[in-house]
Amino acid sequence: MPMLFDETTLRKLNQLTLVASRVRSGAIKGERRSSHRGSSVEFADYRNYTAGDDLRRLDWNIYARLEKPFIKLLEEEEDLAVYVLIDGSRSMDWGEGEEHKFNYVLKLAAGIGSIALSSGDLLSVGFLQGGHVTSEFGPSRGQYALPRLFRFLESLKANQQTDLNASLRDYSIAPRRAGLVILISDLFAADGYESGLRQLLSRGHEAALIHVLSPDEVDPPLAGDLQLVDIETNFEQDVSVDGGLRNLYRARVQAWIQSTQADCRKHGIRYLDLVTSQPWEQALLLEMRRTEMVK
Repeated sequence: MPMLFDETTLRKLNQLTLVASRVRSGAIKGERRSSHRGSSVEFADYRNYTAGDDLRRLDWNIYARLEKPFIKLLEEEEDLAVYVLIDGSRSMDWGEGEEHKFNYVLKLAAGIGSIALSSGDLLSVGFLQGGHVTSEFGPSRGQYALPRLFRFLESLKANQQTDLNASLRDYSIAPRRAGLVILISDLFAADGYESGLRQLLSRGHEAALIHVLSPDEVDPPLAGDLQLVDIETNFEQDVSVDGGLRNLYRARVQAWIQSTQADCRKHGIRYLDLVTSQPWEQALLLEMRRTEMVK
């Protein structure tokens, strides 16, 4: 799966920032613009230079006197802790070519990660399998971390059954700075996702859910007598598919999406449903902006 963006796409992504309704500042400040009233561009403080910082922010006078690099901070600048959580269940390994669901999800995660790193946010990525977080990237800040992020994403394989609720609860247990949690999943989980995501909310995080399905999961091109096999559990079911059953299936998928959207709205979770036939660049640059996940 080609993960590296071309320069044009990367420049477009780097013009975006992730949106949190209540920006939370950390001990190290980045380049996020605060929405607080009374913010200014007055000098506030210094911090030590770290790899990936914008050299234009270096105070060269201090460097000349002390021979140590320091970054100037302004009062209006606050960073955000960003946590991208990826569903690694077997059902994500579905589809062909550009519509392959897991490859599509990894490109979304790479794009979101690029936006966070270029904005000076503190990025972490967690991979959910079984009932746990099986591997993690970060926390990292600065565009210098982008190649490492790509390598991490390229190493992931969707090849296990996943309990989303248990995985999200597992992720919420570790002490983490409150921030923006973005879950990317097809939501094919027998026990759902709701209680796990709400536990993260109870820890002070804000949340967004990106719900990804393939075209044939929304409108399956099936007809006749078939044996269906659950990719997660290998459970087999004999069915006879006709036009009426296909219409019922499509209606229930739409009802499920609408119900998920309503539940997210009720709990203050931003929700975006995507089908992998839609170009991933469009999802990042247009759809995420439309749902106010980025600006």
